[in-house]
Amino acid sequence: MTLALSGEKVSEVIRGRIPDALTDFDEATIWVKPEAVYDVARLLKETLELDYLTDLTAVDYREYFELVYHLTSIGNNHCIVMKTRCYERERPVVPSVVGLWRGADYQEREVYDLMGIGFSGHPNLKRIFLWEGFQGHPLRKDYQNGA
Repeated sequence: MTLALSGEKVSEVIRGRIPDALTDFDEATIWVKPEAVYDVARLLKETLELDYLTDLTAVDYREYFELVYHLTSIGNNHCIVMKTRCYERERPVVPSVVGLWRGADYQEREVYDLMGIGFSGHPNLKRIFLWEGFQGHPLRKDYQNGA
């Protein structure tokens, strides 16, 4: 069983190197400002050896989008959940983590395709499930299917 790192201890590591990056933490989760996602992810990969992006997804809470990153250290058998919130609904954007974890490529494209959240610096950000002319993003709560 993979052990969850303490959100408090991870937040101390982050605050020591990137003081203004966090917005909150709890037992096993840290919340990061959207613009700091890449820098915090890189720090976690380098210092805590979180070498595997297990999962990346997004949730629409109407007031904001929340991106959820499950990060794992294969060698150390520990993990942390990193989240960020995007309050911009028209063109939400966060930095891409493809440069850190190649496995983020399709996961970021899926979030972009279905939720409409962009990833700055992504090498090939285009739809992955729907065709390029498709209007809207069907997993958003405000999506209108033309009916």
